[in-house]
Amino acid sequence: MTHPQHDAQGAWLGFSLKGQRYAVSLASVREVIRPGDITPVPGAPDDVLGIVNLRGQIVPVLDGRRRFGLDGAMEEGAEDARRVIVFDDSGGVVGMRIDVIGDMLTFDADDVAPPPPGRAERRDDPVSGVITREDGFIALVDVQKLCRA
Repeated sequence: MTHPQHDAQGAWLGFSLKGQRYAVSLASVREVIRPGDITPVPGAPDDVLGIVNLRGQIVPVLDGRRRFGLDGAMEEGAEDARRVIVFDDSGGVVGMRIDVIGDMLTFDADDVAPPPPGRAERRDDPVSGVITREDGFIALVDVQKLCRA
């Protein structure tokens, strides 16, 4: 069996954080919602924004920028584009706030290169590979590593 993060079969959902493009396997995405009311949780890790009530289910929401080690505030007027991608990961449900939702992607497994040097040393780094496009590269995200909460 192939590892899901390198199985290019099926569609991937693109998104952006601070101008960098990422993609997650559509099979692990339950839905995409507007950020709405995120309730802070005292004592939560730095990259956890809080929780949302999604039709009666309590879902922790990660800050995508912090989770990927990106600093900085949103650009003025960019808040409207923000979304929360809700992942269904092995029975657990986790959301992640992102800056902009992107397009659906499909690609061949041959197009996937390993993550850039330096990323691989970070044990919890969720980037599992990259694909290069004419207009830059897209980092592929391993949802299981991403959702370790």
